[in-house]
Amino acid sequence: MLAHGANTSKHSFQAFSVQPEGLFKRRISSPSKEEIVIRIKNARAAALLSTGLVILVTLTACKPGAGNTPDKAASIPVLISAEDLIKVENNALGSGPSITGSVEPERRADLRAEVPAVVISVLKENGDPVHRGDLLVRLDQTAIRDSLNSAQASERAASQAYEQAERQFQRMSKLRETGVVSTQQVEDVEIQRNSAQSDREAARSRVVTARQQLERTEVRAPFDGIVSDRKVSAGDTTQVGKELLKVVDPTSLRFEGRVSADAIGAVKTGQKVSFRIHGFDQRDFDGQVMRVNPSANATTRQVEVLVSFVNTKDQPDVAGLYAEGRVETESAAALTLPAASIVREGDNAFAWRVKDGKLQKVKLGLGDKDLRTGSYVVSTGIAEGDSVLRYPASTLKDGQVATMSAPEKPAQVAAGE
Repeated sequence: MLAHGANTSKHSFQAFSVQPEGLFKRRISSPSKEEIVIRIKNARAAALLSTGLVILVTLTACKPGAGNTPDKAASIPVLISAEDLIKVENNALGSGPSITGSVEPERRADLRAEVPAVVISVLKENGDPVHRGDLLVRLDQTAIRDSLNSAQASERAASQAYEQAERQFQRMSKLRETGVVSTQQVEDVEIQRNSAQSDREAARSRVVTARQQLERTEVRAPFDGIVSDRKVSAGDTTQVGKELLKVVDPTSLRFEGRVSADAIGAVKTGQKVSFRIHGFDQRDFDGQVMRVNPSANATTRQVEVLVSFVNTKDQPDVAGLYAEGRVETESAAALTLPAASIVREGDNAFAWRVKDGKLQKVKLGLGDKDLRTGSYVVSTGIAEGDSVLRYPASTLKDGQVATMSAPEKPAQVAAGE
């Protein structure tokens, strides 16, 4: 029995050791004691770290002044210079109808061909200055010179025929006094003399015409100016009326503007005009109304207004630029601020005023915008004489201390350097 029992236990052990492979793998994959100890240590370390972070955040929150960041930023002084400030002043704000147009020269010439010929050479380019009488374009003179030579030969023959007829008339007149010839003969000679005289004058006229045609083959500058638009080159064939080039006088520029017919009733000769020219946006030009066209444009219903520059030395040196401005029919004084000095927050507008060594955020009441300068009329918030930041930053705080920087002194160089 005992032997049989021992054998039985042995067999049962062997049966356990040959269990299916999946059950064996599950037993092998279960954590060991060392792994369990390591996992417990890691969990304790994570818990200690979390507790330390909570304590650190709590101490930081309880630190005095931790929730008072704006006040700390406001206590930091900001350094500004005189160039950073704008002094608010009353400016003359003109009001009136707007005017748009372009700057064009009053003296301009479109030089065109007066004879059909081939272009031999063009002596000036765009932008070249010219003086009155300078040769600009030379045309082929061959055919016209031949016509001139023929006309001169005809003139010489007609002159000789007239001189001969005149001598014959003088002889017949003397013979008539002696009674040798009749009156009819004298009259016949006189008719021949008059006919020869007419032929001579016609020949002279043809010579003058041919000489004028020859002169027209040389196109010259009509006045002092600048070549603005060259239309032909050497080798081109021109017909009568073909445009060759343009010459403008840059010292005779004027503003050729247009005003709406609804507002033309307020525009009169002599009124002041303030305008800006594209390409010179940072400069304001002053003009004066010279003439108002008595008729409106049939398409646009606008009226042309010619404006002269008040200061001719201040006018630009380029023609054809677009310009816009306003005819000042009325003028009033008002406080203005440039758009760069105004801070927008929704529907509200603010400015940063420097007063008593501190920055003050002041709410503004804005009016209309001056189209000529781009500044806004300020009705409330600031007064004349206040100092306002020219370009305010977004990091400024109300009440922040503002200190003026001392102007830089020029460096002194030693005599020996």
